[in-house]
Amino acid sequence: MTGTGIGTSSAASSEGPSGSSWPVGPLLITEDEALIEQLLRICAAAGAVPRLVGGAPPGRQEWEAAPLVVVGDDVADRLAGLAPRPQVLLVGRDLDDVDVWRRAVVAGARHVVFLPDGESWLRDRIADAAEGVGGQALTVAVLGGRGGAGASTLACALAVTAAREGHRAVLVDGDPLGGGLDVLLGGEGAAGLRWPDLAGSRGRVNAAELERSLPRLHELTALSWDRGDLLNIPVEAMRTVLGAARRGGGVVVLDLPRWIDETAGEALEQSDLGLLVVPAELRAMTASGRVAAAVRMRLSDLRAVVRGPAPSGVTGAEVARGLRLPLAGELLAEPGLVTDLERGRPPGARARGPLGRFCSAFLTQVLPGAGVAV
Repeated sequence: MTGTGIGTSSAASSEGPSGSSWPVGPLLITEDEALIEQLLRICAAAGAVPRLVGGAPPGRQEWEAAPLVVVGDDVADRLAGLAPRPQVLLVGRDLDDVDVWRRAVVAGARHVVFLPDGESWLRDRIADAAEGVGGQALTVAVLGGRGGAGASTLACALAVTAAREGHRAVLVDGDPLGGGLDVLLGGEGAAGLRWPDLAGSRGRVNAAELERSLPRLHELTALSWDRGDLLNIPVEAMRTVLGAARRGGGVVVLDLPRWIDETAGEALEQSDLGLLVVPAELRAMTASGRVAAAVRMRLSDLRAVVRGPAPSGVTGAEVARGLRLPLAGELLAEPGLVTDLERGRPPGARARGPLGRFCSAFLTQVLPGAGVAV
């Protein structure tokens, strides 16, 4: 990537990091000098510090402790008899060598990658291993069916609730005209990067470094806007930054604008589900129908959150049915919300308030391990 310094890697070496018994990067097993040079360069690009072992089989502890093992085709036959383990890759350089698949079986490799063609794929696997990547975060996009529907409030409350219930939570402000979610969180003065600092992001960002660089507010990580003049996020920046945020697991909540441009579309395509906040009013339903149609071109799992009270007595189920969306739930007004915001208390901070109860119930439904706050 460019423009921020996040994810910038130091030169990789065959030694583990200072003070560490075992490396944070992959175990490289080869005697091919040209391949060694290639692999060290790829590790450096991935921000990983590998450990290099020659042709002799590695020790049992070293073999089992490495997050990823990359075996050169030149030594594959020497690894027969080692205990099977996941995350073993065999690197070859001859696409016409049909015997390479036999050697992969001998080495216990589940994948064969050919260089230089598979360099990008290998770099991403090494970066994943160095970051300790597990499951992707549940990513929820929140949008308003009309202006002032309360989407930003709900997005904040979801992230606050997820953090309170023990989940890693990242809140991403995708609406440049929304005023900044850091304001809702009472952290507009908090140190950390904002979107203008990340607008030049390209390629791959280290997930842990991104999280460390962002403001930490109410036990969650927030990416918001500053008070400057930047009004758009390049599609590539959204793809890069959101991809890194999701690799950390937990919950990622996106606050997106109603107008679905290419950048918002990219965010929707990386989302697992969407919540459309719809006031229980006829005009709001009409406007929300247009937004829903645009969103569903990018995200199939879109659900309605109906905000009451309804002046005409229409129910949440009727609103959702009119929009042809599943009903995620009904949300009543939050007493004291304005006062809370003035005092720096974010939406969702009241676990027993309407926002807190809704968010906890929603997370219990969609996220294994989430529980109702007590």
